[in-house]
Amino acid sequence: MKTTYVFPIVLLVFFAFHAKAQEDIGYKEPPAEIIELVDAPVTPSMRISPRNNVILLLENTGLPHIEELAREELRLAGIRFNPRTNGRDFRNYHTGLTLMDIDGSNERPVTGLPEEPRIQRVSWSPDGQKAAFTHTHDEGIELWVLDIASAEAFQLSGPVINDVLGNAFNWLADSETIIYKAVPEGRGEAPERPHVATGPNIQESVGEGAAVRTFQDLLGDRHDEAIFDFYTTSQLVSTDLSGNAEPIWEPGVISSFQASPDGRFIRVTTLQQPYSYIVPFSRFAQRYDIITSLGEHARTIADIPVTEVMPQGFGATREGPRSISWRNDAPATIFWAEALDGGDPNTKAEYRDQVFFLENPFEGDPEEGFKTNYRFSGITWGTSDFALVSEFWRPTRIAKMSSFYPRDPAAGLTLLSERSTEDRYGDPGRLQTAPNEFGRNVIMFDEQGRNMYLIGQGASPEGNRPFVDQYNFHTGDTTRLWRSEAPHYENPVRIIDPDRQLVMTRREAVEEHPNYYLRDLRNESLTQITDFPEPFPQLRDLQKEMLHYEREDGIPLSGEIFLPPGFVPGVDEPLPTILWAYPREFLTADGAGQVTGSPYTYTRLGSSSIVMLVTQGYAVLNNASFPVVAQDEGEPNDTFVEQLVANADAAISTLVEMGIADPERVGVSGHSYGAFMTANLLTHSDIFAAGVARSGAYNRALTPFGFQLEERTYWQAPDLYNTMSPFMHADKMEVPMLLIHGSDDNNSGTFPMQSERYYDALRGHGATVRLVMLPHESHGYRARESVLHMHWEWLEWFDNYVKNKED
Repeated sequence: MKTTYVFPIVLLVFFAFHAKAQEDIGYKEPPAEIIELVDAPVTPSMRISPRNNVILLLENTGLPHIEELAREELRLAGIRFNPRTNGRDFRNYHTGLTLMDIDGSNERPVTGLPEEPRIQRVSWSPDGQKAAFTHTHDEGIELWVLDIASAEAFQLSGPVINDVLGNAFNWLADSETIIYKAVPEGRGEAPERPHVATGPNIQESVGEGAAVRTFQDLLGDRHDEAIFDFYTTSQLVSTDLSGNAEPIWEPGVISSFQASPDGRFIRVTTLQQPYSYIVPFSRFAQRYDIITSLGEHARTIADIPVTEVMPQGFGATREGPRSISWRNDAPATIFWAEALDGGDPNTKAEYRDQVFFLENPFEGDPEEGFKTNYRFSGITWGTSDFALVSEFWRPTRIAKMSSFYPRDPAAGLTLLSERSTEDRYGDPGRLQTAPNEFGRNVIMFDEQGRNMYLIGQGASPEGNRPFVDQYNFHTGDTTRLWRSEAPHYENPVRIIDPDRQLVMTRREAVEEHPNYYLRDLRNESLTQITDFPEPFPQLRDLQKEMLHYEREDGIPLSGEIFLPPGFVPGVDEPLPTILWAYPREFLTADGAGQVTGSPYTYTRLGSSSIVMLVTQGYAVLNNASFPVVAQDEGEPNDTFVEQLVANADAAISTLVEMGIADPERVGVSGHSYGAFMTANLLTHSDIFAAGVARSGAYNRALTPFGFQLEERTYWQAPDLYNTMSPFMHADKMEVPMLLIHGSDDNNSGTFPMQSERYYDALRGHGATVRLVMLPHESHGYRARESVLHMHWEWLEWFDNYVKNKED
């Protein structure tokens, strides 16, 4: 028997010029075809063991009910957490575990799990013989361990895990010891807010600019600070697999910790006061310490002050050590990067960053390592003679890959590649790694130590064609070992054995739902590993095609067109049509025109997918290309509105010419920045009959220090902000507009107030507009009741103003 949960939902409704009182109704449900798709079973997730010999399948939950989202939640310093469990209440848990051998044989369910599993944070031991995970219940979070050989799980700790700031536990290299963050013993009761204030809350700036974006859920007063301290304070505890646990470090607000590859040392990052009321905890003052695994202090690496003030621009960073981590290829060597340009991307500099190294016993000055021309973004470790360095420069979208020799870090870098990240066709793929003797991932080589391996999406004008490449770092030659072929879309997941050339792939086709396969590249053989049930059999007859067309200025565009079963374009009457898109900024037309996606993928739908409207007689152009391209050495947003309209006009004109769309019955919809797009299109064009905007921002004056990829502030470009803000043009709206927003949206910039104030502006100018605030929902909608009601609103609105539009 299905239980129906009914909660009040505020629906502010105005049709034409006649205002109605607030409606107080329960959650509504869309037609059965959509409910069936929303409730479709969720395919299990896969985790492959470090030694590539065992597969762990994790059963996933469907949508939670609204009562789960309504549970108590604290919102402090940029995070939300459950005070009862001391963890981030993600509401998405794994509910079961199954093991199988890498070839799909010997499938066995895991036994010994708790009665109602709520599993998260699954982590393999370095030797691959065990896996640890957390289990959450109403009174807290427990640590559990799965023994692979016996397929049996057992509880290792009580409900003492503190996961409020994440990074709940680490395996040590011996695969017999786990370090975890625990709620301090005898913590007591949380501080209570005084009934009477002891004084005003005061913030003061003394002339130094602190231009920060619109973060949410920040600290607001001393009581917030006390509550934050209470719930985030934890103590590092070491336990063996028999449950013998000992505290090893003093309690503190530990934001993260990481064990050295040899397991003898731990890097501990602790937040320090004074806290900030304008930035999240990730930018609070931090102290970096190295301690032994027995809890003895070895060295303080850095004390970083609170980062409220930072130079303007996406290439900006704070001064001092950052990205402090362990070398994966050495027993215990710490490294970090420091800005050489003051962290200011607007400063001209030959070198932006320098990397430093400090080896056990962590005495004396750190060793000065290589310098980077762009912002340092990471190292992929290989051997003592070879490693790869990544750099990226946001203003130009340029990424570099270089090699260096860890034995001589100051010797400099050897450039291997430099490319624009907008050039998806030229993406060389991601380098494959494998665990070393410490259980840390390093570059995967063949037996001769000459060849490395890359896996990539293989973007091309015909769509994505994933590949496996072999790269000889001595000669620089690249050999393509394999590439996905039509009519399948086959995506490599991991190279299982480079010398035997065995690869785990995820294979699908338009009429074949995804499953995992073991592909032998030498013998060209394929072995199916999993046999998951088909999640959406009811969509087998749905028509899907990758559509290619051009914008008026010649930029190639694409999208996925979905049509009801049996519809024949040019023969049958044109359909009511919905366009779904999300704008993206580009510096070049070449990058903007590159194709994404594949015509050979199985149609799998998220619970909030617009494609579900195809079951109700609509044509849907999904993920339509909406590039916004820099013109004449300017910035992309300089012609934002004009390019939105050009994108939409190209898409709809193509569908009309094909006999698919009725030009008088076209709607548009989008989420977040796509909602912003939707409002602008309805305001500045006459292409659409109606629109639905979900969780958007409509007044850019409320995000004055930048938004999306716009770096300029409101005061540097007020005309741009005003032109791009549909709120500023509310008097021009002549098309029916439905606004949907989560009442607890935590996304930067998309405050619920954005929709509320935009609704007020539209209502005040006599527009046909409806506002739906979904209780307990954040930026994305998670509760089953909310998602179904959203579909009901979508369908009612589009049926009324698009499908059945009056001439």
